[in-house]
Amino acid sequence: MFIGHYAPALVAAAHPRAPRLGILFAAAQLIDIGFATLLLSGAEAMRVVPGISAMNPMDLYHMPFTHSLLGTAVWATGFGLIVGAMLRSVAGGVIAALVVLSHWFADWLVHIPDLTLWGSGPRLGLALWNQPWIAMPLELALISGGFWWLARSRGGMSRRLWTLLGILLAVQAVNWFGPQDSAYSPAIPATMLTAYSLLIALAVWADAPHRAATRKMTI
Repeated sequence: MFIGHYAPALVAAAHPRAPRLGILFAAAQLIDIGFATLLLSGAEAMRVVPGISAMNPMDLYHMPFTHSLLGTAVWATGFGLIVGAMLRSVAGGVIAALVVLSHWFADWLVHIPDLTLWGSGPRLGLALWNQPWIAMPLELALISGGFWWLARSRGGMSRRLWTLLGILLAVQAVNWFGPQDSAYSPAIPATMLTAYSLLIALAVWADAPHRAATRKMTI
């Protein structure tokens, strides 16, 4: 799951007390941002095993701090508290936390069994990565539905939202059809962090006119 993770952020952004879209985009991928950071530090680990699944060659064999349900809940709680304090809004913090938490459940749909509940124990995952004819339409349906829900709440899709959607689809196409890494290197988490940062910045840019209009209406 890649751009499908952003669907909960888009749905949440339709709520009148939700944080800004950029914050919600950060929430949607916070777990993978944490994972990439912990890969660089050596606290979590992965390897590349071509053929381990039909769509993804990554063997995510050690990620107890980010991709266990307990770990995800801790990240969600911490992020929600920070956002709630920044915005002085309990509702905003809860919404942000729920978007973070959604990451684990979306991953559960597509990952081969490499997720855990508390960092050890049974390995979980429905392995839809082995069924591209299900996983790919599902990802497209999630992101399309998220944009539809947000546009519905705002009276239509702005040009900036269309641009954001187009870039997300292009990045997903590269992820699906571009060359795959044959071995792990620090370039993998570095690329992840760069991509997530750029998409957060794009979400801030796409949301700016709406936020400006909302501020004018409240003055």
